[in-house]
Amino acid sequence: MKFAIVLLFAAVAYARPADLEDADSVELLRSDVVHGDEGSHSMDFAADNGISFQLSGQEGEDGGANMQGSYTYIVDGEAVPLTFVANEYGYQPESSLLPVAPAFPHEIPEWVLEQIAFAEQQRAAQSDEE
Repeated sequence: MKFAIVLLFAAVAYARPADLEDADSVELLRSDVVHGDEGSHSMDFAADNGISFQLSGQEGEDGGANMQGSYTYIVDGEAVPLTFVANEYGYQPESSLLPVAPAFPHEIPEWVLEQIAFAEQQRAAQSDEE
């Protein structure tokens, strides 16, 4: 019986609500959302810790959503911006933190370039026939 009482007190202490006065709380500075006509939309968000997000978009030619925007987040105390475009060609982010492919290690031989040009000519001729 004593074990059950101790277990009950432990469960009550464990289930106690967390303190809502968190030292790491963040104040919302701006939060605007606009739904325009014909599928256009925009969003603007900012917090006092340096995190922000801006987005605008509209309906694309194929019915999808075309968007562009940027967001900033904090890495090791430094604000890191990222801009992006998302459309029928995919998601295209740009940031100084994104990895960059290494430079091609050598020149492309002339005969390879000739083969590529020949293949393009054949492809164009084939599409003209259709």
